[in-house]
Amino acid sequence: MYPEYLVEPMRKELTNVGFEELKSAEDVDQAIKGEGTVLVVVNSVCGCAAANARPAARAAAVHEKHPNKLVTVFAGMEKEAVDKARSYMMPFPPSSPAMALFKDGKLVHMIERHQIEGRPAQMIADNLIGAFEQYC
Repeated sequence: MYPEYLVEPMRKELTNVGFEELKSAEDVDQAIKGEGTVLVVVNSVCGCAAANARPAARAAAVHEKHPNKLVTVFAGMEKEAVDKARSYMMPFPPSSPAMALFKDGKLVHMIERHQIEGRPAQMIADNLIGAFEQYC
């Protein structure tokens, strides 16, 4: 677990553009199950989250076509929520940062850490936007 004062600015990078923080397994279940589209961002303190994942998520979130819900869990903080979110992302192995798009409770698009590291934020955002265009 990280000190809250350290992660608070990282949380706000997403919540300030409309992402809802999920802090329990029940929150994750409620967000993902049901009808509609949901983007889940597994946030992290790592450098690739700061330089690539969060900027990409912010850019994609303001695209004309986007999911019904934008949510986030924070790796290394709310373990129960992160574990539950990752259980929905199976068969993909746990990674952070990561981004998953769900439609009607089913995983339809996944971006893993290895697809985030070393890639420009705009390239990742374009990947998300392509998925939004297809599924949202």
